[in-house]
Amino acid sequence: DTINFCKENGYVETLMGRKRWLRDINSANFTVRGFAERNAINSPIQGTAADMIKLAMIKISQELKTQNFKSKMLLQVHDELVFDVLKEELDDIKPVILNSMQTAMKLPNEVPTDAELGFGNNWLEAH
Repeated sequence: DTINFCKENGYVETLMGRKRWLRDINSANFTVRGFAERNAINSPIQGTAADMIKLAMIKISQELKTQNFKSKMLLQVHDELVFDVLKEELDDIKPVILNSMQTAMKLPNEVPTDAELGFGNNWLEAH
């Protein structure tokens, strides 16, 4: 299992192979070791999610350039991307963003990747 792998190797990996080293995984201190064990479980999940959104950002950026959109990707907040979209581009850009996010990375066992889009004149309205 993940904790035993980490204890033997000193790290865990995301699905893309990015390593997170956890030097305290074999600590004699119960509290310190427990923190490292929780990180060993959480890091592959959260790290893979971070990898996925970065891949989606690359795909979206490439598509925005290729299709000559004037709209811009502004920022990432955890598992969310924020865009400044021109109203006249909204209908055309929706499938580009949605498809890029849903196909950023193929997960094992055919686990589907879902994404939602929200729109508004500000961040609050978009939610």
